[in-house]
Amino acid sequence: MARIEKVDLAVIGTGTYGLVAAKTYLEVNPSSNVVLFDIASTIGGVWGVQRLHPGLKTNNLLGTYEYSDFPMDPQVYGVKPGQHIPGPVLHRYLSDYAQKFDIFRRIQFNTNVESAEHQDGGGWIIAVCRTDTHKLERQKLFARKLIIATGMTSDPIHPMFRGVDEFGAPLFHFKHMPQHINDLASTQRVSVFSGGKAAWDAVYLNASNGRKVDWVIRESGHGPAWMVSPYVTPFKKRVEALVHIRFLTWLSPCIWGNCDGFPGIRAFFHETVIGRFLVDKFWGILESDALSINKYDNHPETAKLKPWSRLFFTGTSFSLLNYSTDIFEFIRNGTVKVHIADITGLDPKTVCLSNGERIPTDALIYATGWSPSPPLKFLPEGLNLGLPHESGSSEPLELIERADKEILSRFPRLKVQPTPNPKHKKPLATVSGAMGYASPKKFEPYRLHRFMIPPAFLQSRDIAFVGSFFSGQIPIPSDVEYETVLHSQFGKWRYPDGYSEKCPDIVFDLLPYIDMLLGDLGLRIHRKAGFISEIFSPYIVKDYKGLIGEWMASRGKTGA
Repeated sequence: MARIEKVDLAVIGTGTYGLVAAKTYLEVNPSSNVVLFDIASTIGGVWGVQRLHPGLKTNNLLGTYEYSDFPMDPQVYGVKPGQHIPGPVLHRYLSDYAQKFDIFRRIQFNTNVESAEHQDGGGWIIAVCRTDTHKLERQKLFARKLIIATGMTSDPIHPMFRGVDEFGAPLFHFKHMPQHINDLASTQRVSVFSGGKAAWDAVYLNASNGRKVDWVIRESGHGPAWMVSPYVTPFKKRVEALVHIRFLTWLSPCIWGNCDGFPGIRAFFHETVIGRFLVDKFWGILESDALSINKYDNHPETAKLKPWSRLFFTGTSFSLLNYSTDIFEFIRNGTVKVHIADITGLDPKTVCLSNGERIPTDALIYATGWSPSPPLKFLPEGLNLGLPHESGSSEPLELIERADKEILSRFPRLKVQPTPNPKHKKPLATVSGAMGYASPKKFEPYRLHRFMIPPAFLQSRDIAFVGSFFSGQIPIPSDVEYETVLHSQFGKWRYPDGYSEKCPDIVFDLLPYIDMLLGDLGLRIHRKAGFISEIFSPYIVKDYKGLIGEWMASRGKTGA
């Protein structure tokens, strides 16, 4: 048997999380052998060259999408305060970060991780396949620890339509837009399917390049995404700043919110009639402002893009209008036509809708979301990793029931859930070889401690999804299984119009989430200069600069 290479840590994915995970591990363990794998040929994950289409920008403005130990210098990167970051600039920034902290040379590009097999004594056998050679090259290596940083936008969901083979025109998922830019250049009329942010991006890209766009939003779906200006409320505050102001986080129900050290204030806002009245008023103002800025009702076509959900119950599926010009003008002037209907099938260069319309088109772009599970196989079969799976007898039903009762007891407002779309159906899929709607199977969500660690692996500490929990000096809660269920179940009630309990959906919950992690590390939670600043000044990236050094100093040694 050939000798297997051994490494201390393997990181799968080189997006923003994979890079900082590798950098952090090396800072604590400088002599470690660390390797990163990426199926793509460039660094950056969703910001890799292969994912960048013309005009792509971050939702974030300069200063809010960077590492605390590597600020994005406006003089170096050419982005001014108040501007969104262009995709190519962010790709360059991530490449520079990897070079500066000696990560780049450790990356194996064009390498697909096919499986990870857990070993009885701890560690993982990683099976990889090189995809940039004339002949596929497979090999295995042993990793003492493993971080999965493939993100939630790696594996696209491809809807299945009748007539795909006869369509005779470009048909692709939004992920593959960059590879079809030349195809789109020769088209005059394009169809876009879905109502999420990726669909808005696809619509804007084509309309701004002079193409007619037919925008199809499923009548049986969740409707158009919430899109807001980067500046909201009558005071024109940045959205990114609002969600990081401690006072405003108190106005959002959060099951781990007491980790911020203000349980009494949170109890007032969510457990008293007066408090809940104030919370509802705040969210009403926020929602009204977002709707009025976009002026949906001023035109019959833009009215079709008015969200069907309540902003309060929407998580990270809401997004920002980060376009160079007014996207709504393309809708008002007829460049874009909105259709609220399902796609029932395809004919040659024609999209057939449930309302009887037949749309001639030169291309169909679908922005139909992503598979929630990591794109690799875990062995042995049946390994309890807390990943999405079909419900069965092994589910912790008693813990789920207990968690639901605690959530609704602490947050009575969540008992009044939004009315679901009566026409809702699962997306089109192939069912038993025939076309139809996906079967209504129930799948359990991610059940990960702190949304990172499978509870069953807290003792071995040899795997993490996105984050890291490898140090034996980080404590494990006594009732960790229940706490894990409680935190994941919270999404079901808090964000039913977002990702629900399927995966972490954190917006106003982010600051207390960071507080919770800092508490686990034994580090200072309140990091502002004074009480007023702590409560009313937004937390920014530099407030967390030097955390790794603080943690190492507090322990007096390194080790993982």
